[in-house]
Parts: sequence; structure tokens; C-alpha cells
Amino acid sequence: HAELWIVPEIQLCEICPVVLVAMSELCCPEPPREVPHYSCLDYSSGALTGDLCEDLCVAQKLVYKHCLYYDRGKKVIQADWRGQPIILKSKKEIFSSYQHLSMLEEVETQDIPETELLLMVALEVKNALGLELSNNTMGPLWTRKKGPHWKAQVASMWSLLQQEEYIYFSLLQDFSKHVLRIIGSCGHFYAVEYLTAGHAWHKTLFPLENVIGPSLTGHRSRVRAIIDIALSFLDMVQHFDNDFSHRLHLCDIKPENFAIRHDLTVVAIDVDMAFFEPKMRDILEQKCTGDEDCNFFDCFSKCNLKIRKCGAQRANNNLQVICDKIFRRWFSPNLRGPLVSLPLQLQLQKAVQECAQPGHTGATGHQRTLKSLSQLYHLLRVTQRELQGAE
Repeated sequence: HAELWIVPEIQLCEICPVVLVAMSELCCPEPPREVPHYSCLDYSSGALTGDLCEDLCVAQKLVYKHCLYYDRGKKVIQADWRGQPIILKSKKEIFSSYQHLSMLEEVETQDIPETELLLMVALEVKNALGLELSNNTMGPLWTRKKGPHWKAQVASMWSLLQQEEYIYFSLLQDFSKHVLRIIGSCGHFYAVEYLTAGHAWHKTLFPLENVIGPSLTGHRSRVRAIIDIALSFLDMVQHFDNDFSHRLHLCDIKPENFAIRHDLTVVAIDVDMAFFEPKMRDILEQKCTGDEDCNFFDCFSKCNLKIRKCGAQRANNNLQVICDKIFRRWFSPNLRGPLVSLPLQLQLQKAVQECAQPGHTGATGHQRTLKSLSQLYHLLRVTQRELQGAE
């Protein structure tokens, strides 16, 4: 019989020999080891530094394994660091490709005041994220101390600050369990924890055998894990909507951009298309002749035909897109199974379908989102109890 909420697996060829990637992504060119090589040349010349450079370039405790992604200079590399898998990322493959900080050439000593450096960091954050941040919140981005390698430290920091994703991960380290943990950096490359991404072709969207173990991947264990992951997605939605100074919008929601930790926490692993509210409004508020001109990937607003301008307020939200692109796959009305009562299955399927419909702006949309969140939380927890009672 058909398994409860599990979409049948689709067979397809592998595009990369290491991982399955989206059709728009490219495999790494050969030979793929050139990025650590370039970084180590710059490290040995004193141009860059970082807390991982010694292990990468001298002690060889950070060892290249695979290239996972390459497109227009952006590289994502899997490596082993002191026996544990990590991911190395950089928006550009060569350190010299990043904008140079001209003031470093103008000073022979460490004469730049710390307050001036912090101001520059704040301006870079404002340019990247659209946020006004005070100097005392810059700790995660500026922790360098003056010393013999001070210029290399500042130059390395400046290359990292030109990568929006690094800024997001750094600023949210201490505030969110739903973003990747940064392990360290070497020049323009930064290392994050290794997690296996989801992909749209997997029958459960995420490779659960990597999370709950191959011995626990029976039908009951998979269904229980999916319910727990769905609840974590709802926690993430609430967190991104309410727990920062501005709402965080996700404009590219697909399984490939998320991963699952062993405790079944959902983690955003690619935030190139994530925007806080101020920048989201700037992106949406464009000229238009119809609503179709106001679509920005998974984020859209409405066209005001009187002034021919898109509204600055997003018309849909993170929850609606997650229900549409993730939950619909899990809670399909065409699939039935014996583990959960049929009335509860139907209620959950109906709630997901209603949640996935494009929302409304303003107070009406907000109330509708709160209602969907509350209803989904309730039904998923009831499902958890039914599954526990059946064991």
C-alpha cells in the first residue's frame, strides 16, 4: 500500500558524482583542488590569515575532499578538519578578486582607530543587509586583535564582509539555531558545519537515513521524523518572523537550501536570497505594469496600477511558501496509510492546502498566518501523540 505522506521516489541521473544538485547548478571544473592552493599561496606571502590557515596550509589538518558546487567563482567545498567533516565556502575563488581596502596601503603602523574599523563594518553590513547596527553588536564580525599580522587580519575580514551569507551566519550565530554554525576562516574562505542538504527528488525531501540512522528508517520512524521536522519548520517561521529587530524573508525556499541536524532541527544552509524587512521593501518597490512584474523569486507584492509601482509590503510570507513547496509533498491528499487516523490525515491535508494559498497583505494576512500556524502546530502535535500511542 502507499506509504502515509511519502512521495514515491523519482529516479534520475546524477549530475555531479558527489552530490545531486539543482539543474541550475554546475559541477566543479577539474582540477578542483586549486582553491586551497591559492589561499595557501596568499597565506605564505602574508596577504591573508585566519584561524584555520595553519591547519589548512601548514599542519594539513584541514584536508580537501570534494567540490560540491561551482558557479561564476562561487565555490562550496567539503573537507575534513581534525577528523570531522566541514564545508568551506567563498563567493569568489581568488582572494585578489575581492575589493581591496585602500587604507591598508596608506598606513605603515596600526594607526586606524578601532572605532573607525567598527564604523566601516557597520556601513558594510548596512550595504549588504539594509540594517542599521550599533558598534556594540559588531563583535561576531570584528574580533581581530592588533598584532604582527594585523593588516592581513583586516584584509581577510574585509573579504569576508563582502559575502552577505557570511554576514548573516555571523550575526545570527548567538541568536538562532536555524542557521549554520561558523567554525572558522582562512582569508576569504569560511568554514561551516557539515550537514546534508535536502533535494526535491528524494522521496522524503531530506535523506533521513543520514539523520536518524539506517536502522531507524522504517515507515513508522520516517513518518515520526517528518512530523518532528515539520514542527521545526514552523518554529523557524515563528523565529524569523518575530525574534529579530526586523522580519527575515526567505525568497528561495526549496529542500536544497535547508538541512536537518541529528536533533531534527531545520537549518537554513543557503541564505543568498534571504532579506530583512528594510531591504525586502527596497527590492519589491519597483515599477510595474502588472502583478507579474512584482515577483521576486518566492517573494512577491502587488502592482498599484494607478502609480505603476509594486507595493513595498510582501503579499505572501515564509509560511505560505513552505506549506506550498515542502508540506504539500509530505502531506499529499492522494496518499493514505494506517499509522494515523483518517480524519486526522484529512484535517492536516486540508490545513496545509489552505496554508499554501497565496495570502493577503495587512492585518487580514497576518491573522490568516497566525491561524494557519496555530492550526498546523495543533494537528502535528496530535499526530505525534497518535504515533506514540500506536507504539
